[in-house]
Amino acid sequence: MMAQYLAAKAQYPQTLLFYRMGDFYELFYADAEKASRLLNITLTQRGQSAGQPVVMAGVPFHAVENYLARLIKLGESVAICEQVGDVATAKGPVERKVVRVVTPGTLTDTALLNDKAESILLAVHQGPRAACGLAWLAVTQGTLHLAECDADALGGWIARVAPSELLYSAGATERFEQQLQALRGAAALTPRPDWQFDAGLGQRKLCEQLGTASLAAWGAQDLPQAQAAASALLAYAEHTQGRALSHLQGMQVERADALIDLPPATRRNLELVRTLRGEESPTLFSLLDTCMTGMGSRQLRNWLLEPRRARGEAQARLDAIAALRQPQDAGADLWQRLREQLKGMGDVERITARVALRQVRPRELVALLLSLQKAELLAPVLPALEPLLADISSHLLPPPGCAALLARAIEPEPAALVRDGGVIATGFDAELDELRAIQDNCDGFLLDLESRERARTGIGNLRVQFNKVHGFYIEVTQGQLDSVPADYRRRQTLKNAERFITPELKAFEDKALSAQERALAREKWLYEQVLDQLQPFVPALGALARALAALDALCALAERSLTLGWCRPTFAPEPCIEIEQGRHPVVEARLAETGAGAFIANDTRLSAKQRMQIITGPNMGGKSTYMRQVACIALLASMGSYVPARACRLGPLDAIHTRIGAADDLANAQSTFMLEMTEGAQILHAATRHSLVLMDEIGRGTSTFDGLALASGIASYLHDKSQAFTLFATHYFELTEFPARHHGAVNMHVSAAESGSDIVFLHEIQPGPASRSYGIQVARLAGMPAAVVQHARGALAALEAQQSAAQAQVDLFAPPPEVPTAEPGPVEAALSALDPDALSPRDALQALYGLKKLARRG
Repeated sequence: MMAQYLAAKAQYPQTLLFYRMGDFYELFYADAEKASRLLNITLTQRGQSAGQPVVMAGVPFHAVENYLARLIKLGESVAICEQVGDVATAKGPVERKVVRVVTPGTLTDTALLNDKAESILLAVHQGPRAACGLAWLAVTQGTLHLAECDADALGGWIARVAPSELLYSAGATERFEQQLQALRGAAALTPRPDWQFDAGLGQRKLCEQLGTASLAAWGAQDLPQAQAAASALLAYAEHTQGRALSHLQGMQVERADALIDLPPATRRNLELVRTLRGEESPTLFSLLDTCMTGMGSRQLRNWLLEPRRARGEAQARLDAIAALRQPQDAGADLWQRLREQLKGMGDVERITARVALRQVRPRELVALLLSLQKAELLAPVLPALEPLLADISSHLLPPPGCAALLARAIEPEPAALVRDGGVIATGFDAELDELRAIQDNCDGFLLDLESRERARTGIGNLRVQFNKVHGFYIEVTQGQLDSVPADYRRRQTLKNAERFITPELKAFEDKALSAQERALAREKWLYEQVLDQLQPFVPALGALARALAALDALCALAERSLTLGWCRPTFAPEPCIEIEQGRHPVVEARLAETGAGAFIANDTRLSAKQRMQIITGPNMGGKSTYMRQVACIALLASMGSYVPARACRLGPLDAIHTRIGAADDLANAQSTFMLEMTEGAQILHAATRHSLVLMDEIGRGTSTFDGLALASGIASYLHDKSQAFTLFATHYFELTEFPARHHGAVNMHVSAAESGSDIVFLHEIQPGPASRSYGIQVARLAGMPAAVVQHARGALAALEAQQSAAQAQVDLFAPPPEVPTAEPGPVEAALSALDPDALSPRDALQALYGLKKLARRG
């Protein structure tokens, strides 16, 4: 047995091996020690192997998913080694083999996956001349993604893809590996053999996977680095699943200029899918997500995080939402009727993938059947009102014959696992029905046989019985042995009785004793046959899943637009962001939940002539909320959603950049101010005239003069060079002079009302600069001791008096002074008068002596 284990372990040296032994998965040696530490399970020793004690630890097979989930969360990978041989007929150890490898990026089990997010596997290839190729997929989806980029842009791509596992070549340079270590985020890093990253091999694999002779239809024929990454990606995915990915039949080439750039800082600061504390709610996604299915939630999340610069998709979704909002004759709106059918529908996308990988469980097939039946009712409800809904409607009809096969083959309430039996429906297979009948009718048969044998032999106390040692038998007392028929064969002699067997009873015994085992084996075989018959339906089921996911996401957006009172945005060809009575969606929803009052809406006007707002005002006044709401509204419109405003008009947008809040990155030796400057520099390098930039309190992490100088320089660069739409919040009142020198900037402030020592925040954005910051009043509201507040008031009065008596301030926005140049000295004058090309050797020597004299005099 240990020889068998070591042979399996040799194939997976870097992976924990779960080795099936009866009711447990066992781990041995270093694996056992590691698992004991990570899972807090008992470590034991049993006997010896090669003269060494066998260290082992194990987990129950029925609870393995819980342990796998914990290991995957820690970034570990696990190879599952199952018993595949027949226990009854095996001579020596039962045959075992690794049937699948569970890694962070190749999860397919429902228990290990998040319903609302995918587990992404990404492969990165380091090509020549700082070129990088990327290929990624979710094993539970049917689409492969390719991209190429420069090494400098690799971090942005990895952040955008957000992989759970990142593959790279074991032959990569040490510098590249260190770069990946710094960029990987929460992804597990997995090195793969260098030879797997081959462009030619990748092209052949992609053509085979897609069933085509060329990649030209996808625009991927000239992406050798991405093809090399795809080669390793597909090889690893097939290696972990133990088979080809037959459901993977789509490919998409991603271009850097196709999506609106949402850097990690933007996703974090706008709290798109996680709060600043790392929680999943309340976020913009949690507010939007009222989907009925997990696949709908994942589709909606993808739309939110990957909005496209081209407006075609967004416009089509807005048209679809408008159609779904239309009242119907039946009373309920169209979106309500569709959501009633979507409610309770299974995750067709993931079930389809598991069918293709032959990992699907019986109850998932029942969920698939119910989903197909519901989908049949959706198509008639969804009229072809506009192109996107018409396309969805065309894919809603289930593939013919699929539902009928499932209804005929699978029990309505099957066991959780095939090995438990009771999965294949009665009537699907005559042999299985007979074997089940033998099990079910065993007692009835024995009673019937006993009655018939008593009548035939005249032995009134004859009994037909069973025990585990001798099986079935007919027992006759000693006094009745003369009446025993000739066809009785003696099986056992007792003190007062004899036990016999007849040909009929022997035949029944052979059937009955093996019926359960044979029925289970027959069910397993039939289940595999059903999976074989389902394979041709996989492409159509994948298309159905995508249609259902899109419809669910659109219905959720329609419901949100009506429930929350949002409006339809419009798109403009010229640069502009025009929002009338805009609101922050998450803050408004939280205020409604807590009953804390109504949200104060505000207008925003940014155009080619007015690109920057310098926003001042008190702390707690709502500057950050206002800035974030503009970004959220722009993002929602770009993804094709209605927006929280009375009206919205949006021009071209290529990125949303944010620099908000104070934080540090001590693990990477970055202080609060260093991180602030690093993020600010990234924005200045990346922002264009079609970008939206939010700058909140830039320069506050250093001395007043340093910070003020930097803030003025950054504002000038954004205004003059980048020309991006910019919301620039600051407490440096000196910056309110900025619009006087910069025609594209305007002062705005959040209003507050002061009564004595009290302050009321009005949360309204009004033109002009603020007069005060009200920091001391905010400190008092926060609970600062009265003595501190009183001391601060006195210090503030003294500072203001000193400021008013000071001389004229330095002009922050004047061009840098020119450095004066010194008058040339005698030596410089003499040198400038010389013409080397006109000098003879004698003249040159005399000139050198002359220069030496001048130098001595100087």
